[in-house]
Amino acid sequence: MTAQETGVMPDANVIRESLADPDRFAELYDRYAAQLYRYAYQRVGPQNAEDVVAETFLAAFEARRSYDPGRPEARPWLFGILTKKLARHHRSEKARLRALARAAPDAATPSPADRVAARVAAAGVAPQLAAALAGLPRGDREVLLIIAWGELGYDEAAIALDIPIGTVRSRLHRARQRVRAALGGTDPTADSTDGNDL
Repeated sequence: MTAQETGVMPDANVIRESLADPDRFAELYDRYAAQLYRYAYQRVGPQNAEDVVAETFLAAFEARRSYDPGRPEARPWLFGILTKKLARHHRSEKARLRALARAAPDAATPSPADRVAARVAAAGVAPQLAAALAGLPRGDREVLLIIAWGELGYDEAAIALDIPIGTVRSRLHRARQRVRAALGGTDPTADSTDGNDL
């Protein structure tokens, strides 16, 4: 649902108005900080996520004059800035993924049978998934994670990563193949109805 459909001022207008009234930029923080934080948390863990998101909004605020007003939604732009900030934490992300790959799965706690089964399956795959992600080339990992964890579409990922949409598609295809191979040909995130699997 777009900003116009919800009656909320489009991001491009908020950014334009923030040039005269800098306090208006806080609206973008209110709209997107939680999404950016969830993504950063999954990439670099809690120690760095808050700092990276804060750095992202500071950089966005400083660069707001160069924002393309032809793009009504700022989410891909913000994810692009976040991705650049996360690049500085590349080593910590790789270390985190390697640590997750070595970690033993958590024991399931008593709960309804379907929740236990889902948890056990996810915990059993987590170390292999983390190892597969750590082994991906950085560009392929960035595309895969920004689509899977950042929940961006192909066109938004292309804007965020400043690459052609064809490159998004090819990197995503390569990354998915390598992750599936590392997981023995299975895809724990596959949902046959949405086509938006890992």
